[in-house]
Amino acid sequence: MSSRDAILAAVRARQPAARALPEVPLFDAEYAGDLVPRFAMALEKMGGRWLDADASVPLATQIRLLYPSAQRFCSAVAGMDGFASPGADAAALANVDVGIVQAAFGVAETGSLFLSEHEYGNNALGYLAQHLLVLLHPTQLVGNLHQAYQRPEWRSARYAALVTGPSATADIEGVLIRGAQGVRSLTVLALANP
Repeated sequence: MSSRDAILAAVRARQPAARALPEVPLFDAEYAGDLVPRFAMALEKMGGRWLDADASVPLATQIRLLYPSAQRFCSAVAGMDGFASPGADAAALANVDVGIVQAAFGVAETGSLFLSEHEYGNNALGYLAQHLLVLLHPTQLVGNLHQAYQRPEWRSARYAALVTGPSATADIEGVLIRGAQGVRSLTVLALANP
Protein backbone atom coordinates (compact mmCIF):
# COMPACT_ATOMS: atom_id res chain seq x y z
CA MET A 1 0.00 0.00 0.00
CA SER A 2 1.38 3.41 -0.98
CA SER A 3 1.65 6.29 1.47
CA ARG A 4 -1.14 8.05 -0.41
CA ASP A 5 -3.48 5.05 -0.09
CA ALA A 6 -2.62 4.68 3.60
CA ILE A 7 -3.43 8.34 4.30
CA LEU A 8 -6.72 8.18 2.38
CA ALA A 9 -7.71 4.97 4.16
CA ALA A 10 -7.00 6.56 7.54
CA VAL A 11 -9.09 9.62 6.65
CA ARG A 12 -11.99 7.45 5.46
CA ALA A 13 -11.87 5.34 8.63
CA ARG A 14 -12.12 8.40 10.88
CA GLN A 15 -14.90 10.30 9.12
CA PRO A 16 -17.68 11.41 11.43
CA ALA A 17 -21.09 9.79 11.10
CA ALA A 18 -23.34 11.29 8.44
CA ARG A 19 -25.89 13.80 9.67
CA ALA A 20 -28.94 15.22 7.97
CA LEU A 21 -28.55 18.76 6.72
CA PRO A 22 -30.52 21.39 8.65
CA GLU A 23 -33.80 22.62 7.25
CA VAL A 24 -33.31 25.98 5.58
CA PRO A 25 -36.40 28.17 5.50
CA LEU A 26 -37.49 29.40 2.08
CA PHE A 27 -38.31 32.95 3.27
CA ASP A 28 -41.18 32.94 0.79
CA ALA A 29 -44.03 34.52 2.74
CA GLU A 30 -43.80 37.74 0.72
CA TYR A 31 -43.76 35.91 -2.63
CA ALA A 32 -47.38 34.83 -2.78
CA GLY A 33 -49.63 35.66 -5.72
CA ASP A 34 -48.69 36.79 -9.21
CA LEU A 35 -44.91 36.82 -9.61
CA VAL A 36 -44.86 38.33 -13.11
CA PRO A 37 -44.96 42.04 -12.09
CA ARG A 38 -42.23 41.50 -9.52
CA PHE A 39 -40.04 39.62 -12.01
CA ALA A 40 -40.58 42.21 -14.76
CA MET A 41 -39.72 45.08 -12.40
CA ALA A 42 -36.51 43.37 -11.18
CA LEU A 43 -35.52 42.50 -14.76
CA GLU A 44 -36.03 46.07 -15.94
CA LYS A 45 -33.97 47.44 -13.03
CA MET A 46 -31.10 45.34 -14.36
CA GLY A 47 -31.48 46.64 -17.92
CA GLY A 48 -33.60 43.84 -19.37
CA ARG A 49 -37.08 44.10 -20.79
CA TRP A 50 -40.21 42.00 -20.43
CA LEU A 51 -42.66 41.50 -23.30
CA ASP A 52 -45.78 39.38 -23.62
CA ALA A 53 -45.96 37.22 -26.73
CA ASP A 54 -48.92 37.75 -29.05
CA ALA A 55 -50.60 34.35 -29.49
CA SER A 56 -52.13 35.48 -32.82
CA VAL A 57 -48.73 36.06 -34.48
CA PRO A 58 -46.24 33.26 -35.18
CA LEU A 59 -43.37 33.36 -32.69
CA ALA A 60 -40.67 33.54 -35.37
CA THR A 61 -42.40 36.56 -36.91
CA GLN A 62 -42.60 38.32 -33.54
CA ILE A 63 -38.92 37.73 -32.95
CA ARG A 64 -37.93 39.12 -36.36
CA LEU A 65 -40.11 42.19 -35.75
CA LEU A 66 -38.35 42.83 -32.43
CA TYR A 67 -34.99 43.01 -34.22
CA PRO A 68 -35.68 44.48 -37.68
CA SER A 69 -32.03 45.22 -38.48
CA ALA A 70 -30.68 41.83 -37.34
CA GLN A 71 -29.25 39.59 -40.05
CA ARG A 72 -28.23 36.41 -38.22
CA PHE A 73 -30.53 34.69 -35.75
CA CYS A 74 -29.50 31.55 -33.88
CA SER A 75 -31.98 29.53 -31.82
CA ALA A 76 -31.31 26.81 -29.27
CA VAL A 77 -35.06 26.29 -28.85
CA ALA A 78 -36.42 23.06 -30.31
CA GLY A 79 -39.05 23.52 -32.99
CA MET A 80 -38.09 27.08 -33.95
CA ASP A 81 -38.10 27.02 -37.74
CA GLY A 82 -36.23 29.53 -39.86
CA PHE A 83 -33.33 30.13 -37.48
CA ALA A 84 -29.85 28.61 -37.39
CA SER A 85 -29.01 26.27 -34.52
CA PRO A 86 -25.94 26.86 -32.31
CA GLY A 87 -23.94 23.77 -33.25
CA ALA A 88 -20.76 22.78 -31.44
CA ASP A 89 -18.37 25.36 -32.90
CA ALA A 90 -18.29 28.35 -30.54
CA ALA A 91 -16.32 30.47 -33.03
CA ALA A 92 -19.19 30.18 -35.51
CA LEU A 93 -21.38 32.13 -33.08
CA ALA A 94 -19.16 35.22 -33.15
CA ASN A 95 -21.34 37.06 -35.67
CA VAL A 96 -24.77 36.18 -34.29
CA ASP A 97 -27.03 39.20 -33.95
CA VAL A 98 -29.78 37.53 -31.90
CA GLY A 99 -29.45 34.41 -29.79
CA ILE A 100 -32.72 32.73 -28.82
CA VAL A 101 -33.01 30.42 -25.81
CA GLN A 102 -35.77 29.20 -23.50
CA ALA A 103 -35.14 29.54 -19.77
CA ALA A 104 -35.96 26.63 -17.49
CA PHE A 105 -37.27 29.09 -14.90
CA GLY A 106 -37.00 32.67 -13.66
CA VAL A 107 -36.52 34.20 -10.20
CA ALA A 108 -38.92 37.04 -9.34
CA GLU A 109 -36.78 38.43 -6.50
CA THR A 110 -33.82 39.20 -8.77
CA GLY A 111 -35.21 39.11 -12.33
CA SER A 112 -32.79 36.25 -13.06
CA LEU A 113 -33.13 33.44 -15.59
CA PHE A 114 -31.76 29.92 -15.18
CA LEU A 115 -29.73 29.02 -18.26
CA SER A 116 -27.52 25.94 -18.55
CA GLU A 117 -25.89 23.99 -21.36
CA HIS A 118 -29.32 22.43 -21.96
CA GLU A 119 -30.88 25.82 -22.70
CA TYR A 120 -27.93 27.31 -24.61
CA GLY A 121 -27.09 24.32 -26.77
CA ASN A 122 -23.65 25.92 -26.93
CA ASN A 123 -22.74 28.11 -23.94
CA ALA A 124 -21.06 30.66 -26.22
CA LEU A 125 -24.48 31.61 -27.61
CA GLY A 126 -25.26 33.45 -24.36
CA TYR A 127 -22.11 35.55 -24.54
CA LEU A 128 -21.16 36.05 -28.19
CA ALA A 129 -24.58 37.06 -29.54
CA GLN A 130 -25.24 40.80 -29.71
CA HIS A 131 -28.74 40.40 -28.26
CA LEU A 132 -30.25 37.58 -26.22
CA LEU A 133 -33.96 36.79 -26.45
CA VAL A 134 -35.17 34.47 -23.71
CA LEU A 135 -38.49 32.66 -23.94
CA LEU A 136 -40.11 32.01 -20.57
CA HIS A 137 -43.38 30.51 -19.42
CA PRO A 138 -44.68 32.74 -16.58
CA THR A 139 -45.73 29.58 -14.71
CA GLN A 140 -42.02 28.80 -14.41
CA LEU A 141 -41.30 31.70 -12.09
CA VAL A 142 -40.19 31.10 -8.51
CA GLY A 143 -40.30 33.75 -5.81
CA ASN A 144 -36.74 33.95 -4.57
CA LEU A 145 -33.28 32.42 -4.70
CA HIS A 146 -34.08 30.00 -1.86
CA GLN A 147 -36.81 28.50 -4.03
CA ALA A 148 -34.59 28.61 -7.12
CA TYR A 149 -31.95 26.42 -5.49
CA GLN A 150 -34.61 23.81 -4.72
CA ARG A 151 -35.23 23.28 -8.45
CA PRO A 152 -34.01 19.98 -9.96
CA GLU A 153 -32.30 21.70 -12.92
CA TRP A 154 -29.26 22.42 -10.73
CA ARG A 155 -28.61 18.70 -10.32
CA SER A 156 -28.73 17.88 -14.03
CA ALA A 157 -26.54 20.69 -15.36
CA ARG A 158 -22.77 20.66 -15.72
CA TYR A 159 -22.85 24.42 -16.31
CA ALA A 160 -25.53 26.82 -15.15
CA ALA A 161 -25.91 30.54 -14.67
CA LEU A 162 -28.54 32.86 -13.27
CA VAL A 163 -28.54 35.57 -15.94
CA THR A 164 -29.93 38.93 -14.90
CA GLY A 165 -30.06 41.55 -17.62
CA PRO A 166 -27.55 42.30 -20.36
CA SER A 167 -23.82 42.58 -19.79
CA ALA A 168 -22.91 45.81 -18.03
CA THR A 169 -19.99 47.56 -16.39
CA ALA A 170 -19.49 50.91 -14.70
CA ASP A 171 -16.25 52.79 -14.14
CA ILE A 172 -15.34 54.70 -10.99
CA GLU A 173 -17.12 57.78 -12.31
CA GLY A 174 -20.37 55.79 -12.44
CA VAL A 175 -20.74 55.68 -16.21
CA LEU A 176 -22.77 52.56 -17.03
CA ILE A 177 -21.94 50.76 -20.26
CA ARG A 178 -24.13 47.91 -21.53
CA GLY A 179 -22.73 45.15 -23.69
CA ALA A 180 -19.14 45.59 -22.56
CA GLN A 181 -18.37 41.89 -22.07
CA GLY A 182 -21.39 40.11 -23.48
CA VAL A 183 -24.86 40.65 -24.88
CA ARG A 184 -25.93 44.26 -25.39
CA SER A 185 -29.58 43.59 -24.62
CA LEU A 186 -31.64 40.91 -22.94
CA THR A 187 -35.34 40.58 -23.68
CA VAL A 188 -37.69 38.10 -22.02
CA LEU A 189 -40.65 37.11 -24.15
CA ALA A 190 -43.40 35.63 -22.00
CA LEU A 191 -45.07 32.65 -23.64
CA ALA A 192 -48.57 31.34 -23.13
CA ASN A 193 -48.80 28.60 -20.53
CA PRO A 194 -47.33 25.28 -21.71
